This record gives sequence, C-alpha cells and structure tokens, in this order.
Amino acid sequence: MPYDFDLICIGSGPAGQRAAVQAAKLGKKAAVIEKRREVGGVCVDTGTIPSKTFREAVLHFSRIGATRFDARDGVRNSVRPTAQQLLACVTDTVRTEQEVVEDQLRRNDVRMLMGEAYFVDPHTIAVRHDHGEGRYSAEFILIAVGTFPASPPGIAVDGAIVMTSDDVICMGKLPKTLAVVGGGVIGIEYASMYGQLGVDVSLIEKRDRPLEFLDREIVDELMHKMRNAKVTFRLGEAVATVEVDNGPVKRAIVNLESGKRVVADAMLYCVGRTAATEQLALASAGLTAGERGKLTVDEQFRTAVPHIFAAGDVLGAPALAATSAEQGRLAARHAFGVGSGQVPKHFPYGIYAIPEISMVGATEEELTGQKIPYETGIARYREIARGQILGDDSGFFKMLFHRDTRQLLGVHVMGTSATELVHIGQAVLALGGGLDYFLDNVFNYPTLAECYKVAALDAANKLRGV
Repeated sequence: MPYDFDLICIGSGPAGQRAAVQAAKLGKKAAVIEKRREVGGVCVDTGTIPSKTFREAVLHFSRIGATRFDARDGVRNSVRPTAQQLLACVTDTVRTEQEVVEDQLRRNDVRMLMGEAYFVDPHTIAVRHDHGEGRYSAEFILIAVGTFPASPPGIAVDGAIVMTSDDVICMGKLPKTLAVVGGGVIGIEYASMYGQLGVDVSLIEKRDRPLEFLDREIVDELMHKMRNAKVTFRLGEAVATVEVDNGPVKRAIVNLESGKRVVADAMLYCVGRTAATEQLALASAGLTAGERGKLTVDEQFRTAVPHIFAAGDVLGAPALAATSAEQGRLAARHAFGVGSGQVPKHFPYGIYAIPEISMVGATEEELTGQKIPYETGIARYREIARGQILGDDSGFFKMLFHRDTRQLLGVHVMGTSATELVHIGQAVLALGGGLDYFLDNVFNYPTLAECYKVAALDAANKLRGV
C-alpha cells in the first residue's frame, strides 16, 4: 500500500477511538496518536470520567447521615471528607477506563502511537516522543484532539489557589470558600458538587442566567436547590481581574467590573475551552483553525482538505462524549465510502450537577419562538412511589406535546437518574411517537419511569380542559 495506514486518528478520546475501531471493523489498517500518558484522551484523563467519579464520591459522602433511613435512626456525620478521600476512587476509575479503551484498540488491531503529533504534509504525521520522532503516512486522517480549559486573564494557574477544571482532580485540600467563574455546564456541575460538600460557593456568570440552552423552569428549580446548598449566584457580573493575596493565608481575589470583589480560598475558572490544534502545524496540511482553535467541517465531517476529517470537541458544540463518539464513527464510514446518515437530530444532553439534569428535544422557549402550539405534562418525584423510596422529593419531570397532533416534542428532567430516565423519551421522540404511547402503555412500578405515565395523564387532562 502507498501509505503506512489507511486511517490515522490524532487523539484517542471518544471520537478518535470510535473512528479507529470503525475503520478496523471495515478491514482497514488504523492507528491512533495520543500525547497523554495513556489512551482515552481528555474524556478519560481529566474530563468526563474523573468529574463524574468525583461527583459520585461527593454524593456518597454527603449521603452519610443524610439519607432518609439514616435520618430516621438519628445517624449523623458532621466531619467533611478530605480531598484525598474524595479523589481516592478517581484514580482507580480512570486507570480502569484507560485499560478498557486500550484493550478495545488492541483487540481491533489498532496501532497506538504515543507522542505529540504534527503535520509534515497533508498525508504525513510526525510523532514526537521521549526517544525522538517517527513519521507515518495515511490515506485519511482524522483530527480529534479535543480541547483544554481556557485560563483566566492576567494570572497564572497554580492548581491550588487559581484552578481550571483540569486541576480539580489533583487538589490537595478542600477549600472552605470557592469562587467559580462561569455558569456553563462545567461551572454549574462543580459549583453544585462543592456546595453539596458544605463549601461556600460564589458562582459568577456574566449572563443573566446560566445554562441558557436548557428549559427555564428546570434551571430555576436547579438554582433553588443549589442555593439551599450554600451556592450564591452572582449573575450579570463580569470578571475584570483576578489576583492572589499572598498574605499569611493565600486567597483568590476576583475583581468584578461592577466594582465588587469576591474573596475566596480558591477560584475555579470555567469560561470556555480551546481546541488543542495549535501544535498540529495545520498550515502544512493546508488547514486553518478558526476561533479558539476550532475546525470547520461539512456534513460528512470533512475539512477543507477532502481526505482530512475532524470530529469531537474540536468542532465545538455540542461537545458531548456521546456525540463525539458518533461523529468519529460516521467520519470513518464516510472516509471509506460506506457512510450514510448524520448524528441523530434528537440526542440527549446530560448535566451532572447535583441534582442532575437531562433533556432531549425542544424547550418551551424554542417552541414559543417558533409559534408551535404545545401543552405540558408535569410529574414530580414526590408524587412517584420510587421518588419517595429514594428520598428525592424535589425531582421534576416535564414533557411537551403538540396540541394538535399530540406528538412528543421534548422531555426535560431534573432529579435522581435524570440522565438515564430521558432515554425513554428519546426513543419515542426519534420514532415519532406521542401522547397516546404513554397513555396506553404500562411502566414498571415502582420506578421513576412512572413519571412518563403521570406526566402524560397531566397533559391529557389539560388538552381536554379538565
């Protein structure tokens, strides 16, 4: 063959991994290049897997003496966990997941090349490593390098007082007070986790409300829960400067454009992420990165150079591990002429805050803007037997139906297992189902899935004018 490989994937996160495996399944010779210590990319090393494992640790420790059963027995534990206790499981989980990814690549005969990649020409990649440099050519190349967190302006990140999301899993001490800058998904997730641990959290966001792409009612419910967990929202506030007080006790000082300032033991900066394309020497391949290093592709995930594809967070939104994996798989299929279809229109969002949120389909705001007549169906966990058993009396569930066709338009959930529960609605939405499906079918009892029946009955009553 004229090339060393049929496909080289730069990056072994969800997009690169799935693309390489898909190529192997098609009988092609594939390789992945990973500059980190192990395969799995940002998703496994510092992103999705560590943060969600950290969340489970927070839930575990916060539930000691906090569950309804412990409360009945008078059990209490007022001692906050240490950072080491919280992070104990993170290392093990990350290592196990890395082993799973590596095993999958090996079983599919995907070559793993460890080192930092850059383009020599449109078909050749150089890989720098501790012992020198190797060069490899491929008929097709997939750029799936992911992103890294943006740094606060004018101050260095030290991983202790001034942190980004990459530093959370390496923290040595749990702060008593924390300033979180940024009300996006990552900022909200970590603010809710720290708040649940009893840390006084100030969340600073320049927009008037966080998570603007979510249903407004769901966000309001989340903010109410977070306020009860010692999170203070400073909305409509932009950061002017950040500095560190180097007194006897080092503290972060966040100066706001309004003239206010927030002083905390540490600051977590969660304002955007930048695609890790700067070191790729894209010009040698005939490519140019856009804003924040992102790449632009067509419907088949091809860049401006037809044999070079891109997938995953390097493209920007939605920047979800699940969608990145599907983009990588489809990119590989398109590269070898067996591709069809696109990433499904109706894919779920999962926000792993405490409590967690998930949604699929349209929001009320979107339907109102499009002048689509709709009706809501509401269920609350406190009305559901499973919710009572779990002790979650604040869970909130909403479905949106077209008033005329009764077709399902959207599902929005906040509460225990929201990211699991949403998939029933996703399936019905994708298959064009509607209100009658939920009214006519039986759901296991007691389960949270009963929310679908209760919400459907609520919507039916509203449509009948009852």
